[in-house]
Amino acid sequence: MWERFSYYGMRALLIFYLTRHFLFSDQVAAGIFGAYISLVYITPVIGGIVADRYLGPGKAVIVGCLLLVAGHFGMAIEGSPIADPDAREGFYLQAFYLSLALIIVGIGFIKANISTIVGSLYEREDPRRDGAYTLFYMGINLGAFFGAIICGLLLEYKGFSWGFGAAGVGMLFGLLVFIRGRPLFQGRDDPPDPAYLREKSALGCSRETCIYLLTAAGVIVVYQLMQFHYLVGGLLSIFLIVMLTLVLSHAFYQCGKVDRDRLLVCVFLMSYQVIFWALFEQAGSSINLLTDRNIDRVVMGYEIPAATFQSANPFFIITLAPLFSIGWLFLARRKQEPSIPAKFALALIQVGLGFLVLVFGAGRAQDPQQVALVWLILMYMLHTTGELCISPIGLSMTSKLSTKKIVGMMMGCWFLAMATGNYISGAIAGMTGSGNLSATAGLAAEENLRNYIEVYSIAGYISIAAGVAALLLVPLLRKGMHGVR
Repeated sequence: MWERFSYYGMRALLIFYLTRHFLFSDQVAAGIFGAYISLVYITPVIGGIVADRYLGPGKAVIVGCLLLVAGHFGMAIEGSPIADPDAREGFYLQAFYLSLALIIVGIGFIKANISTIVGSLYEREDPRRDGAYTLFYMGINLGAFFGAIICGLLLEYKGFSWGFGAAGVGMLFGLLVFIRGRPLFQGRDDPPDPAYLREKSALGCSRETCIYLLTAAGVIVVYQLMQFHYLVGGLLSIFLIVMLTLVLSHAFYQCGKVDRDRLLVCVFLMSYQVIFWALFEQAGSSINLLTDRNIDRVVMGYEIPAATFQSANPFFIITLAPLFSIGWLFLARRKQEPSIPAKFALALIQVGLGFLVLVFGAGRAQDPQQVALVWLILMYMLHTTGELCISPIGLSMTSKLSTKKIVGMMMGCWFLAMATGNYISGAIAGMTGSGNLSATAGLAAEENLRNYIEVYSIAGYISIAAGVAALLLVPLLRKGMHGVR
């Protein structure tokens, strides 16, 4: 809960920090944001491997927490507001990039391993297992909900350093909770081979120390990538080509017909989430800016801070997820539950509808500069229902359709596809911007709104068209799954 509090609290503020404090253009800010959220989904693959083979999930989570605390408190080193974009080079900007790198690597150690610990506490058939993951899932979304609200309010009334500082305090509290409760794990989070970790390496220090030194080196690498964020797209492309080549080689040269068909369907379904997350992740970038500039946020005489609307998605997750779960079970008992490909297709249609609802609301606005708040809320609701059709079942789908020999690789491919979508989201968000200074010296609000609506209209129609095409392919994909549901 506290880790998600810190992450989503900081995420709610990031695009505003880039555009208001450092005075980056919308395009540059969106590029940095896209690179950041894409790397957040790559590093857990590495963090999971390091924990499985060397550190164990417990030590990995503690390392990740320490990095996150340092990163969030580093973000709180705000400095004076930039008056001239040419003057933003310097200590505070470098501290910002380093803080982002610490957060990215820290999440890499936490994200996969904390859920591994939850699973390790129960036998595979233990009836308490589902309840444990339900508590875990609720903790995630409660943290995201309150993180966006509290950090958003602190930004509005106290400034960026208070908002980022609150995220750091939340993460520090989470670390203390984890350390205090760790004895309850009864060693299930320990390293697989503690003696191996203590052995000296060729460098003269223990292997565990070497891992920490390599982690520091990884932070420096990510620090450089955040300064040259456009390189992240090239690296993602290389990784995608390599992983796709490996998977297809395995499918065609080492698998029988059934396993090959399933792997090909799995890879094809992963491409859906590139489209989905490229559009869904507008929430933290362009939609956040749109909310600030062109949404009428006054309710009963009080103007709600724009950043707090990042809590809408976790709110709808908390309220709608149980209904979806009940609904799928209801349909399954009647043998009418949509297949995995159909659910993925519905996700694309719903994220597209969300944008078109916002576009429709902008067309009905009496003020050409302001859109009624209800349309933004409806968009978030449709995006969340779309998320519930793709995100919870994605990893399950991957494990079902993969062969045992490469299931870990396919999980990595799932996160890589998600990271690619997140990176593309930055490019799409950049299309909505003015190209000059954003919040205070950008285009006139009316022209700015037209930019958003034009991009969102295209995005909405493309996503719906992709979803309809995906629905038409459902029979073929189900045949390729050979009975897997």
